[in-house]
Amino acid sequence: MNKVIVEGIKLYAYHGCMEEEARLGGNYIVDVIVETDFNEAAKTDDLSKTVDYVAICEIVKAEMAIRSKLIEHVGKRIVDRIKKELKGILKVKVKVTKLNPPINGVVSSVSIEIEE
Repeated sequence: MNKVIVEGIKLYAYHGCMEEEARLGGNYIVDVIVETDFNEAAKTDDLSKTVDYVAICEIVKAEMAIRSKLIEHVGKRIVDRIKKELKGILKVKVKVTKLNPPINGVVSSVSIEIEE
């Protein structure tokens, strides 16, 4: 089993249950790990035989641009779209981290992780 890992996709988005979050937005980091078999790509140096990490980034950017109240919701959309649009995916894991969430107290981030 092989993995393609795209870590630290930094985005500004407008997710959250509070009106303030919808208006002002916030910083997010998304990490994606896909399990695939890229042995043929490793032998042939052929991008079409693996999962293109640029395509992963484009999916993440597009889904993060669609407002959700919950990061669980946007994370699930990212997982579903990766599974639907990219071939050769055996397993996908997505972590969405919201930096400096508006929580009473000092919290640097909150995250969700989905693995399917």
